[in-house]
Amino acid sequence: MEISLIMRTDTSFSLNFLIYIQNIFLNQNENEEDLRFPYLSTRITIKEDFELKYEELWNEISQRIYDDNKNDVRTFYEEKDLFYQRLFVMDDDSFKNFNEIHKTFKVWWNSFAGRFSIERSIDEMGQKLYWELANSLVQREIEPKKELNISLIYDECLLANAQISSYFAVLPIKDFIVNYKDLVPKLKVCIY
Repeated sequence: MEISLIMRTDTSFSLNFLIYIQNIFLNQNENEEDLRFPYLSTRITIKEDFELKYEELWNEISQRIYDDNKNDVRTFYEEKDLFYQRLFVMDDDSFKNFNEIHKTFKVWWNSFAGRFSIERSIDEMGQKLYWELANSLVQREIEPKKELNISLIYDECLLANAQISSYFAVLPIKDFIVNYKDLVPKLKVCIY
Protein backbone atom coordinates (compact mmCIF):
# COMPACT_ATOMS: atom_id res chain seq x y z
CA MET A 1 0.00 0.00 0.00
CA GLU A 2 1.35 3.43 -0.88
CA ILE A 3 0.96 6.73 0.94
CA SER A 4 -2.33 8.40 0.06
CA LEU A 5 -2.71 10.94 2.85
CA ILE A 6 -3.26 14.52 1.78
CA MET A 7 -2.78 16.99 4.62
CA ARG A 8 -3.40 20.71 4.25
CA THR A 9 -2.29 23.16 6.90
CA ASP A 10 -3.44 26.77 6.80
CA THR A 11 -3.92 29.72 9.09
CA SER A 12 -7.45 30.86 9.71
CA PHE A 13 -8.17 34.59 9.50
CA SER A 14 -11.41 34.32 11.48
CA LEU A 15 -10.28 31.90 14.18
CA ASN A 16 -7.05 33.80 14.77
CA PHE A 17 -9.06 37.03 14.99
CA LEU A 18 -11.22 35.34 17.63
CA ILE A 19 -8.05 34.36 19.53
CA TYR A 20 -6.93 38.00 19.25
CA ILE A 21 -10.27 39.15 20.75
CA GLN A 22 -10.12 36.41 23.40
CA ASN A 23 -6.69 37.61 24.54
CA ILE A 24 -7.83 41.24 24.72
CA PHE A 25 -10.74 40.10 26.87
CA LEU A 26 -8.55 37.94 29.12
CA ASN A 27 -5.95 40.70 29.52
CA GLN A 28 -8.57 43.00 31.05
CA ASN A 29 -8.58 40.81 34.17
CA GLU A 30 -5.07 39.30 34.24
CA ASN A 31 -1.96 39.97 36.29
CA GLU A 32 1.01 41.59 34.57
CA GLU A 33 2.85 38.27 34.24
CA ASP A 34 -0.13 36.48 32.64
CA LEU A 35 -0.79 38.94 29.80
CA ARG A 36 -1.20 37.60 26.26
CA PHE A 37 -0.73 39.12 22.81
CA PRO A 38 -2.15 41.64 22.03
CA TYR A 39 -2.14 43.90 25.02
CA LEU A 40 -4.33 47.02 24.92
CA SER A 41 -4.36 49.57 27.70
CA THR A 42 -7.91 50.59 26.76
CA ARG A 43 -10.77 48.70 28.39
CA ILE A 44 -13.11 47.26 25.79
CA THR A 45 -16.84 47.14 26.45
CA ILE A 46 -17.97 43.59 25.88
CA LYS A 47 -21.29 41.83 26.35
CA GLU A 48 -22.09 40.42 29.80
CA ASP A 49 -22.38 36.90 28.43
CA PHE A 50 -19.17 37.30 26.40
CA GLU A 51 -17.78 33.84 27.16
CA LEU A 52 -20.97 32.08 26.08
CA LYS A 53 -21.30 34.21 22.93
CA TYR A 54 -17.62 33.65 22.16
CA GLU A 55 -17.98 29.88 22.37
CA GLU A 56 -21.07 29.94 20.15
CA LEU A 57 -19.31 32.11 17.57
CA TRP A 58 -16.18 29.94 17.69
CA ASN A 59 -18.26 26.80 17.05
CA GLU A 60 -20.20 28.47 14.23
CA ILE A 61 -17.10 29.76 12.45
CA SER A 62 -15.23 26.47 12.93
CA GLN A 63 -18.15 24.65 11.35
CA ARG A 64 -18.18 27.09 8.42
CA ILE A 65 -14.46 26.48 7.84
CA TYR A 66 -14.95 22.73 8.17
CA ASP A 67 -17.74 22.87 5.56
CA ASP A 68 -15.70 25.00 3.13
CA ASN A 69 -12.35 26.64 3.81
CA LYS A 70 -13.28 29.60 1.58
CA ASN A 71 -15.79 30.64 4.24
CA ASP A 72 -12.92 31.71 6.49
CA VAL A 73 -11.70 34.75 4.53
CA ARG A 74 -15.26 35.60 3.49
CA THR A 75 -16.37 35.66 7.13
CA PHE A 76 -13.45 37.79 8.25
CA TYR A 77 -13.78 40.44 5.54
CA GLU A 78 -17.42 40.40 4.46
CA GLU A 79 -19.04 39.60 7.81
CA LYS A 80 -16.80 41.48 10.21
CA ASP A 81 -19.89 42.95 11.90
CA LEU A 82 -20.74 39.41 13.03
CA PHE A 83 -17.86 39.59 15.54
CA TYR A 84 -18.90 43.03 16.74
CA GLN A 85 -22.61 42.26 17.09
CA ARG A 86 -22.09 39.00 18.94
CA LEU A 87 -19.31 39.98 21.33
CA PHE A 88 -19.35 43.74 21.97
CA VAL A 89 -21.81 46.14 23.55
CA MET A 90 -23.29 48.07 20.68
CA ASP A 91 -22.55 51.75 21.17
CA ASP A 92 -20.39 54.38 19.43
CA ASP A 93 -17.30 53.90 21.63
CA SER A 94 -17.45 50.14 21.38
CA PHE A 95 -17.89 50.29 17.61
CA LYS A 96 -14.88 52.59 17.30
CA ASN A 97 -12.80 50.27 19.52
CA PHE A 98 -13.89 47.21 17.56
CA ASN A 99 -12.90 48.81 14.25
CA GLU A 100 -9.50 49.66 15.75
CA ILE A 101 -9.07 46.06 16.93
CA HIS A 102 -10.04 44.73 13.50
CA LYS A 103 -7.60 47.09 11.79
CA THR A 104 -4.70 46.33 14.15
CA PHE A 105 -5.30 42.62 13.64
CA LYS A 106 -5.24 43.02 9.83
CA VAL A 107 -2.00 45.02 9.99
CA TRP A 108 -0.34 42.41 12.21
CA TRP A 109 -1.84 39.44 10.34
CA ASN A 110 -0.68 40.66 6.93
CA SER A 111 2.86 41.42 8.14
CA PHE A 112 5.76 38.98 8.26
CA ALA A 113 5.28 38.80 12.04
CA GLY A 114 1.70 37.57 11.59
CA ARG A 115 0.29 34.88 9.33
CA PHE A 116 3.57 34.21 7.51
CA SER A 117 5.47 33.59 10.76
CA ILE A 118 2.76 31.33 12.11
CA GLU A 119 2.74 29.25 8.92
CA ARG A 120 6.54 29.00 8.83
CA SER A 121 6.85 28.23 12.55
CA ILE A 122 5.61 24.68 12.04
CA ASP A 123 7.29 23.83 8.70
CA GLU A 124 9.66 21.21 10.06
CA MET A 125 7.23 19.78 12.61
CA GLY A 126 4.43 19.82 10.02
CA GLN A 127 6.53 17.67 7.70
CA LYS A 128 7.37 15.31 10.54
CA LEU A 129 3.70 15.10 11.49
CA TYR A 130 2.69 14.33 7.91
CA TRP A 131 5.18 11.47 7.58
CA GLU A 132 4.26 9.96 10.95
CA LEU A 133 0.54 10.06 10.15
CA ALA A 134 1.01 8.83 6.56
CA ASN A 135 3.25 5.93 7.62
CA SER A 136 0.83 4.98 10.37
CA LEU A 137 -1.99 4.76 7.82
CA VAL A 138 0.13 2.62 5.49
CA GLN A 139 1.12 0.27 8.34
CA ARG A 140 -2.52 -0.19 9.30
CA GLU A 141 -3.61 -0.39 5.66
CA ILE A 142 -6.06 2.46 6.08
CA GLU A 143 -7.04 4.54 3.07
CA PRO A 144 -8.03 8.11 4.05
CA LYS A 145 -11.53 9.08 2.92
CA LYS A 146 -10.58 12.71 2.31
CA GLU A 147 -7.84 15.22 3.04
CA LEU A 148 -6.89 16.16 6.56
CA ASN A 149 -7.29 19.90 7.18
CA ILE A 150 -5.41 21.56 10.00
CA SER A 151 -6.18 25.17 10.83
CA LEU A 152 -3.43 26.88 12.83
CA ILE A 153 -4.07 29.43 15.54
CA TYR A 154 -1.33 31.55 17.10
CA ASP A 155 -2.38 30.95 20.71
CA GLU A 156 -4.49 28.51 22.67
CA CYS A 157 -8.26 28.82 22.57
CA LEU A 158 -9.24 29.12 26.23
CA LEU A 159 -12.88 30.17 25.90
CA ALA A 160 -14.13 27.43 23.57
CA ASN A 161 -13.33 23.83 22.80
CA ALA A 162 -11.02 23.79 19.78
CA GLN A 163 -11.88 20.17 19.26
CA ILE A 164 -10.70 17.81 16.61
CA SER A 165 -13.36 16.31 14.38
CA SER A 166 -13.40 14.10 11.33
CA TYR A 167 -10.50 15.17 9.08
CA PHE A 168 -10.42 18.66 10.63
CA ALA A 169 -8.41 20.08 13.53
CA VAL A 170 -7.82 23.55 14.93
CA LEU A 171 -4.42 23.56 16.60
CA PRO A 172 -2.30 26.21 18.29
CA ILE A 173 1.30 26.35 17.10
CA LYS A 174 2.29 25.46 20.68
CA ASP A 175 1.00 21.91 20.06
CA PHE A 176 3.56 21.46 17.30
CA ILE A 177 6.44 22.69 19.43
CA VAL A 178 5.68 21.86 23.06
CA ASN A 179 3.03 19.12 22.88
CA TYR A 180 4.11 17.29 19.74
CA LYS A 181 4.15 13.83 21.35
CA ASP A 182 0.41 14.20 22.10
CA LEU A 183 -0.37 15.59 18.65
CA VAL A 184 0.14 12.47 16.55
CA PRO A 185 -2.17 10.20 18.62
CA LYS A 186 -4.75 13.01 18.79
CA LEU A 187 -4.84 13.42 15.00
CA LYS A 188 -4.83 9.67 14.27
CA VAL A 189 -8.27 9.52 15.86
CA CYS A 190 -9.77 11.99 13.39
CA ILE A 191 -8.44 10.09 10.36
CA TYR A 192 -9.56 6.57 11.20
